[in-house]
Amino acid sequence: MFKGGVVEGFTYFCRDFISKVVADIQKIHMVDLRGQYEKIKEEVLQGIQKVIEDTAFIQGPDVQAFAEELATWNEVRYVIPCANGTDALQIALMALDLQPGDEVIVPAFTYVATAEVIGLLRLVPVLVPVDPDTFNLDVAYLEAALSPKTKAIVPVHLFGQSAYMEPILDFAKKHGLFVVEDNAQAIGAQYRFADGRCFKTGAMGHIGCTSFFPSKNLGCYGDGGALMTNDPQLAEKIKMIANHGQQKKYYHEILGVNSRLDTVQAAVLRVKLRHLDTYCAQRQAAAARYDAYLSGCADVQLPVRAPYSTHVFHQYTLKISGGRRDALKNFLQERGIPTMVYYPVPLQNQNAFREICKTPTSLEVCNKLCQEVLSLPMHTELSQEQQEFISDNIFSFFKK
Repeated sequence: MFKGGVVEGFTYFCRDFISKVVADIQKIHMVDLRGQYEKIKEEVLQGIQKVIEDTAFIQGPDVQAFAEELATWNEVRYVIPCANGTDALQIALMALDLQPGDEVIVPAFTYVATAEVIGLLRLVPVLVPVDPDTFNLDVAYLEAALSPKTKAIVPVHLFGQSAYMEPILDFAKKHGLFVVEDNAQAIGAQYRFADGRCFKTGAMGHIGCTSFFPSKNLGCYGDGGALMTNDPQLAEKIKMIANHGQQKKYYHEILGVNSRLDTVQAAVLRVKLRHLDTYCAQRQAAAARYDAYLSGCADVQLPVRAPYSTHVFHQYTLKISGGRRDALKNFLQERGIPTMVYYPVPLQNQNAFREICKTPTSLEVCNKLCQEVLSLPMHTELSQEQQEFISDNIFSFFKK
């Protein structure tokens, strides 16, 4: 029996239980990098320590080893690491010899970097709508976006699943266009063609680009990125551009940039790549739990899985209709539940793009999504209890 009697003992039990629940709730993060690190700590520290002892901080052996390992894992012939995902996109477009004024088709609903590099190179971003359910480029609008100046398409594999690549690739082949995949959020997703062939994202277009920003599914402990291609000539040119335009030191054949993945980050990525299949499965399991917990909530639309792609859930993104998204976000925040809006302003409404982009069709779908989307915590360390708590609070909000 509890000290002081049953009632008093039960009271202490309840207080202790509640305090533990509250403490656990306070640990909810959008991305739990610390929890993930603790599980691979020894592997990571060994890798970093070796880099320090070898003092091979720039272009050390881990960089090339990681490139080869990622190429094997992603089933692509060449991987060229670089400093970050934005650089990867810029280098890709530079490698295609596009000229100022050339047009590049890009979805209007995406992170700014996708279109930013187009503008920096004095190319023209041609913004097209996205599918309101998958959030990826809507292929129905490709024809309207085409002009004699169109030279490339940059499909974005947003939130963790592939864009509708088969019709994109067919359209590009028909019109002689390059395809550069923005794979910063979907590394590990697989696309299935109508004939049954399967390819990982980043390995289908002329060039694939990815980011290793810490919160990505494959993230390092700083900045990092990579380009991938199956074309040996493009691979060689990408290497040159990323290294000041040189093949041989001090002999610069073309104008390039200085964009390197440092060896410490490569060592971290080699460790995390060995766990990436597990990380993808953990994210998918967490998404399935969200689906089960939220399936009865008529006020939210759950993430839609396209039939042609697997989903690796870089984000678990709901659609909240009726103008209640921001109120729900605030309600959850008050209860210690972080959420994010990716993205609050579409590209066509950003000051940086108003004067340089083309919008051949209505982008109302993108405007609407920016008012409806809400991403819940999603990472490899999410517990069932945390997800139940999050889901219960979403139900509570709509019952008010």
